[in-house]
This record gives sequence, structure tokens and C-alpha cells, in this order.
Amino acid sequence: MQVIYRISETGYSKEKPDYINNKNCFKNALRTFNKANWLVIADNVTDDTKLYLESKVKIINYVSVGHGAGTFNIALDFALTLDDNEIIYFLENDYLHKPEADKILEDGIELGFDYVTAYDHLDKYLNPFEGGNPFCGGRSEETRVYLGQYCHFKLTNSTTMTFASKVKTLKEDEVILRKWTKETYPYDFQMFMELKQQGRRLASSIPGFATHGETNWLSPLIKWKQELWNN
Repeated sequence: MQVIYRISETGYSKEKPDYINNKNCFKNALRTFNKANWLVIADNVTDDTKLYLESKVKIINYVSVGHGAGTFNIALDFALTLDDNEIIYFLENDYLHKPEADKILEDGIELGFDYVTAYDHLDKYLNPFEGGNPFCGGRSEETRVYLGQYCHFKLTNSTTMTFASKVKTLKEDEVILRKWTKETYPYDFQMFMELKQQGRRLASSIPGFATHGETNWLSPLIKWKQELWNN
């Protein structure tokens, strides 16, 4: 597995728990994906952050882009140079993982899903008028559930820009991936909806083995602050 970790100290602010910060999330990811190859794309980071990153990983690409869509495309540029069968994990800097998350992602790819996320997005359990996913109703989404080696997976219509896929798939879908990330904001929902229309399958683990760090959208049923210290 190749982890491409995107870290920035710019961008729009989000409401997050106090334990969600660059250092905690980075340390958590390093421990979880300690067997993977790593590339860090560091966008507009401070000198202190540079020193910290350089003490932990070897390959760092310092850039001054200022937005997530731009750094995703840099990550995609690198991913497309790798072997077709390599699993790429595009990872943003405000995620926490349970220790088994690496196995979960690999298992999902081995099961034949085109895209896999360990994030069980809370928007799939809210009605649209409550801020939930626009294609969900009755606080649920229509799906199919599959049994993996370590957990169940469900088909889902979208996720964030943190996901895993094989290089071969990324090459085949490059036009769509670029289409929705060509501005300053990555339109992840629209991107995954178009991929779904093209027959691609996105699966998320249930329960989640990762969470996005926004307070209102934490992956449910997990005590994430406790997981931070357990990992």
C-alpha cells in the first residue's frame, strides 16, 4: 500500500474536537499504516511542522497551493506513476483510524470494490432535511452489504477525498477524478456520483474504522478520543 498524506495549515476552518489536530492525526496514521510506503504532500506548512515531518518520514513534497483540490491532483499525479496493482490510500490530515484500518482497506479492495473507505459517514443516517445525504431517506440509504474478513462492507454513494483504490482504477477514471477537482474545492460528492453512474462501486466499512475529524460528522458508535490513545 502507498499512503499519500496531504497536510496543510491553510484552508477553511471546521468545528473539530480538541483531540483532532495535525500532530495527533499524523501520529495516528503513521502507527496505523506503518507497513505502507509514504509520501507526504505538505502545503503551506510552518518551519516547525517541516522539522516534525522530516523527523518521521523520508519523502515529503513541499508545495504552496492553498487548497485541497490542487494537492489532490498532485497526489494523483504521483499515484499514476506507480504499478497498476498498487493500492493507493489518499489521506487528508484530519482523520483518525482504528489500528486495523490498513487491513480493512486492503480487504475491501481484494473483495473487488473499486473504491474503499474506512469512514462510515454519518450523513448516510440522516434525512436530507436534517443535513444528510440527498439520496438517503428514513435515516438510511439503499445498499447491499457484504461480508469481509474483518467486518462488513456496504455500498455507498459517496465519501470524502480520503479513500483507497488501485492505480489501474485511477488510470481508467482519471478524467472523472480531474473533472471534479479542477477548481479550488474538490467536489467529492459529485465525483463519486459520476463514478457510480459509470458502474464503479464504492464501499465503506461498517462500523467505521476511520473518522473524519469534524465534530458533527464523526463516524458513529466509536469513542474516537479513546481510539486515539489505544492506537
